[in-house]
Amino acid sequence: MTNIIRIKNATFYAYHGVMKEEQHIGGKFEADVDIYTDFREAAEKDNLKYTINYDEVYHFIENIVHSKKYYLIETIATVIADELLKQYPKIHKINVRVRKNNVPVGGLIDHVEAEVIKENE
Repeated sequence: MTNIIRIKNATFYAYHGVMKEEQHIGGKFEADVDIYTDFREAAEKDNLKYTINYDEVYHFIENIVHSKKYYLIETIATVIADELLKQYPKIHKINVRVRKNNVPVGGLIDHVEAEVIKENE
């Protein structure tokens, strides 16, 4: 059985980007994480210890986003996916999207997003 736990629009103010100004001034970053797992036992027993605690996952992502400055949102999405797969063996598959708002592209866009999909081996 496959179930999905979704974290949507986790928002962080951080200092990522290729341009020096981005790493100095900072900006808003958002993350979506789809965690593919089997939480059948947790649902049957109504017990958190049999599933993946999304509060812990949020703080885990927050730690990654604030631990260092990255140039690319592609790197941030990959690090989040890799580290969550290592930390939580109950994750079968993970889909991570990281969005960067206020992108300096010389025009108007809502955001730029990088997506990583990985499976636990």
